[in-house]
Amino acid sequence: MKKHRKVAVFIALIMSLLLVACGNNDDQGKAEGRTESLTIGIIPTMSEGNMKVAMDKLEKHLQDEVGIPVELDTYSDYNGVVEAMNFGDVNLAYLGPLTYVIAHHESGAEAIMTQLIKGEPYYYAYFIAHKDSPYDTLDDLLENKEEVTIAFGDPSSTSGSLIPGMELKERGVYRSEHDYDFKNVTFTGGHDATSLAVQNKGVDAGGVDSAIFDMLVETGKIDGDQLKVIWQSEKLFQYPWAVKDVDQETITKIQDAFLKIEDQDILDAFGATGFTKASNADYEAIKQAAEHDGRLK
Repeated sequence: MKKHRKVAVFIALIMSLLLVACGNNDDQGKAEGRTESLTIGIIPTMSEGNMKVAMDKLEKHLQDEVGIPVELDTYSDYNGVVEAMNFGDVNLAYLGPLTYVIAHHESGAEAIMTQLIKGEPYYYAYFIAHKDSPYDTLDDLLENKEEVTIAFGDPSSTSGSLIPGMELKERGVYRSEHDYDFKNVTFTGGHDATSLAVQNKGVDAGGVDSAIFDMLVETGKIDGDQLKVIWQSEKLFQYPWAVKDVDQETITKIQDAFLKIEDQDILDAFGATGFTKASNADYEAIKQAAEHDGRLK
């Protein structure tokens, strides 16, 4: 009997050790913070257009390549997805450069990918005017500033607000959306709306994203022959895809998945010819502009 009791005690001890080991493995997995799913937030770059087919394809592609459940949601404005990241409701997001800088500042979001436009990860902020406008340059326009109407896009847009607005601030003619030397300043909410406002002569000039402007012309949504560029910024790094609370192994899989994208519907949805890796350092110039403009608090 004593022998059997010793065997039973020995077996119980072994089982206990095994259970502890399993528990430690579970704890280790949790400690490593492996990402179990991706919830993606998309910020619209235009106020019109149906991206559903492309987004369904992107969702499936990422799920197949990364190997975890993926859910993609669209947000109506620039701030919505930043708030979602702050509250942990989104862990992968497509953001405008300024919006990304704010998200990085507020919640530690990290850029990992960006799009290529004609093979380059850059774009510009434009001021555009109607072809019949007497203003061929921004200098021409400012000579008659008291009679001029200006349109920006979303207030949180990099190329539709921040960069062209800062150019006007540096020239001493624009201090805020309520304090300026122009006849009127309006915010349309999107690059397409701004472009159409200029094309229809509703405003004299508007700030837009060069890549989106080119895409609007190419798809026939605006008539490029009716418009002209009167000012162009320095190079800006393209819109980033950013993560928050995603482990490095999953980040690598996400990057590899984007590098494999060849589906034209997905590429067209972002006006892209491909994707490339990005990092926080690529947006240092936007960060400095945002700080100078008081956008980071």
